[in-house]
Amino acid sequence: MDPLERLVDKNTKENLWLYVLRILRDSPSHAYTLRKNIDERFGFMPGNVTAYRVLYQLKLRDLVSKNKEGRKKVYSITPKGIETLKKAVEFFDERTEMLK
Repeated sequence: MDPLERLVDKNTKENLWLYVLRILRDSPSHAYTLRKNIDERFGFMPGNVTAYRVLYQLKLRDLVSKNKEGRKKVYSITPKGIETLKKAVEFFDERTEMLK
Protein backbone atom coordinates (compact mmCIF):
# COMPACT_ATOMS: atom_id res chain seq x y z
CA MET A 1 0.00 0.00 0.00
CA ASP A 2 1.43 3.37 -0.91
CA PRO A 3 1.75 6.10 1.77
CA LEU A 4 -1.24 8.15 0.58
CA GLU A 5 -3.53 5.11 0.52
CA ARG A 6 -2.38 4.22 4.01
CA LEU A 7 -3.02 7.78 5.22
CA VAL A 8 -6.55 7.68 3.82
CA ASP A 9 -7.22 4.26 5.36
CA LYS A 10 -5.90 5.30 8.77
CA ASN A 11 -8.01 8.45 8.75
CA THR A 12 -11.24 6.85 7.58
CA LYS A 13 -11.90 3.18 8.31
CA GLU A 14 -9.47 2.93 11.21
CA ASN A 15 -10.94 6.01 12.88
CA LEU A 16 -14.55 5.28 12.14
CA TRP A 17 -15.59 6.59 15.55
CA LEU A 18 -14.99 10.17 14.34
CA TYR A 19 -17.45 9.79 11.49
CA VAL A 20 -20.03 8.03 13.66
CA LEU A 21 -19.92 10.81 16.24
CA ARG A 22 -20.12 13.47 13.53
CA ILE A 23 -23.27 11.94 12.04
CA LEU A 24 -24.84 11.47 15.46
CA ARG A 25 -24.11 15.11 16.28
CA ASP A 26 -26.62 16.04 13.57
CA SER A 27 -29.30 13.59 14.68
CA PRO A 28 -29.84 10.23 16.37
CA SER A 29 -29.58 7.24 14.07
CA HIS A 30 -30.20 3.53 13.77
CA ALA A 31 -27.01 1.52 13.48
CA TYR A 32 -27.87 0.13 10.05
CA THR A 33 -28.32 3.61 8.56
CA LEU A 34 -24.97 4.89 9.82
CA ARG A 35 -23.02 3.00 7.15
CA LYS A 36 -25.11 4.50 4.37
CA ASN A 37 -24.79 7.98 5.85
CA ILE A 38 -21.02 7.62 6.16
CA ASP A 39 -20.78 6.53 2.54
CA GLU A 40 -22.96 9.42 1.33
CA ARG A 41 -21.28 12.13 3.42
CA PHE A 42 -17.68 10.97 3.65
CA GLY A 43 -17.18 8.73 0.63
CA PHE A 44 -16.30 5.39 2.17
CA MET A 45 -18.31 2.38 3.29
CA PRO A 46 -17.33 0.81 6.61
CA GLY A 47 -17.94 -2.87 7.18
CA ASN A 48 -21.27 -3.81 8.73
CA VAL A 49 -19.78 -5.57 11.73
CA THR A 50 -17.20 -2.80 12.15
CA ALA A 51 -19.90 -0.17 12.55
CA TYR A 52 -21.61 -2.19 15.27
CA ARG A 53 -18.29 -2.79 17.04
CA VAL A 54 -17.52 0.92 17.00
CA LEU A 55 -20.95 1.79 18.40
CA TYR A 56 -20.48 -0.78 21.15
CA GLN A 57 -17.10 0.73 22.11
CA LEU A 58 -18.47 4.28 21.99
CA LYS A 59 -21.32 3.26 24.27
CA LEU A 60 -18.90 1.64 26.74
CA ARG A 61 -17.01 4.94 26.90
CA ASP A 62 -20.23 6.97 27.35
CA LEU A 63 -19.71 8.78 24.04
CA VAL A 64 -23.06 7.57 22.70
CA SER A 65 -26.27 6.42 24.31
CA LYS A 66 -28.68 3.78 23.06
CA ASN A 67 -32.47 3.93 23.32
CA LYS A 68 -35.16 1.64 22.01
CA GLU A 69 -37.85 2.75 19.61
CA GLY A 70 -40.07 -0.28 19.41
CA ARG A 71 -37.77 -3.09 18.33
CA LYS A 72 -35.11 -0.76 16.92
CA LYS A 73 -32.13 0.71 18.75
CA VAL A 74 -31.40 4.38 18.21
CA TYR A 75 -28.00 5.86 19.01
CA SER A 76 -27.40 9.45 20.11
CA ILE A 77 -24.24 11.36 20.89
CA THR A 78 -23.74 12.27 24.55
CA PRO A 79 -22.27 15.53 25.89
CA LYS A 80 -19.01 13.61 26.48
CA GLY A 81 -19.14 12.47 22.84
CA ILE A 82 -19.63 16.04 21.61
CA GLU A 83 -16.62 17.19 23.63
CA THR A 84 -14.49 14.30 22.37
CA LEU A 85 -15.43 15.04 18.76
CA LYS A 86 -14.60 18.71 19.27
CA LYS A 87 -11.14 17.83 20.64
CA ALA A 88 -10.51 15.42 17.75
CA VAL A 89 -11.37 18.11 15.20
CA GLU A 90 -9.09 20.57 17.00
CA PHE A 91 -6.30 17.97 16.87
CA PHE A 92 -6.71 17.54 13.10
CA ASP A 93 -6.89 21.31 12.58
CA GLU A 94 -3.61 21.76 14.50
CA ARG A 95 -1.89 18.97 12.55
CA THR A 96 -3.12 20.34 9.23
CA GLU A 97 -1.80 23.78 10.12
CA MET A 98 1.59 22.29 11.03
CA LEU A 99 1.82 20.53 7.68
CA LYS A 100 1.12 23.63 5.56
